[in-house]
Amino acid sequence: MGRTPYNSPPESALPIKVQPRESPYPVPHPHGQYHGYPPPLPPQHLPPPRYYAPKRWFPWLMPTFIVTNIVVFVISMYINDCPARFRNCTGTSVLGRFAFQSTHENPLLGPSASTLLSLGAMDVQKVWHEHEIWRLVSCMWLHAGAFHVFANMFSLLFVGIRLEQEFGFLRIGLLYLISGVGGSLISSLFVRDTISVGASGALFGLLGAMLSELFANWTIYENKCESLLSLLIIILINMALGILPHVDNFAHLGGFFTGFLLGFVLLLRPQFAWISARNSPPGYVTKPKPKYKAYQCVLLIISMIILVAG
Repeated sequence: MGRTPYNSPPESALPIKVQPRESPYPVPHPHGQYHGYPPPLPPQHLPPPRYYAPKRWFPWLMPTFIVTNIVVFVISMYINDCPARFRNCTGTSVLGRFAFQSTHENPLLGPSASTLLSLGAMDVQKVWHEHEIWRLVSCMWLHAGAFHVFANMFSLLFVGIRLEQEFGFLRIGLLYLISGVGGSLISSLFVRDTISVGASGALFGLLGAMLSELFANWTIYENKCESLLSLLIIILINMALGILPHVDNFAHLGGFFTGFLLGFVLLLRPQFAWISARNSPPGYVTKPKPKYKAYQCVLLIISMIILVAG
């Protein structure tokens, strides 16, 4: 129906042309081209994996060790009871039962040698001839005086807590205890005339582990020389204290070398490339990377052999 122009062809004879709708994407082609659908995004065009910072642990073990050492020192002063057993005591009017031995006997302001021996000080005769092996551990928790315990706990506060935050309580706790025993063993081989007490061997073990950790994880440090120099200065200052009287430098050296070897075993860090591949987003294809570098594995094996053989 409707008017038709003169001489116009019938409607059925009119050609119908449909304008194709343009697609923002190419149409699939038999030869692998795409038309009409989005092509798959190549893996290399995906965003790179994000950097994941190492886990930070809450430090509770090292503060517990610090409190324990201080409490044990107070108990040793209570058991010592200088005013009741000795004549010349320091600070009797103020400290009472907790007064120190005379500075002539103990310049570090602490209990008598007999009190420390009864509480578990390291003594060569009792360890090797009377088989009181437990003294290798008990001597770590005893201190010769207020100056002694303050210096050790002050250092442990900064060194131990930092390491526990980075590596966790289990590894640092084992490192502390084994280094302390290692220091006691070396001390028992060379110090035969006097008793030995203190956490210095364990503390130097932590310093040795910090040095080996720097070497073992050398590639991840940015300021390598600066970190190494500052750490060496701290170690040398603490080693220099060994020239003072009544200081067992053999325990320092034994703990340091024990901790140095343990650092290659307990404080290895995985490669950044391995961490990035492990935490990469879905669809991101990366070349498999070993968790540790070859030189890290070599250091670990050598340290294990020395520790077991020693």
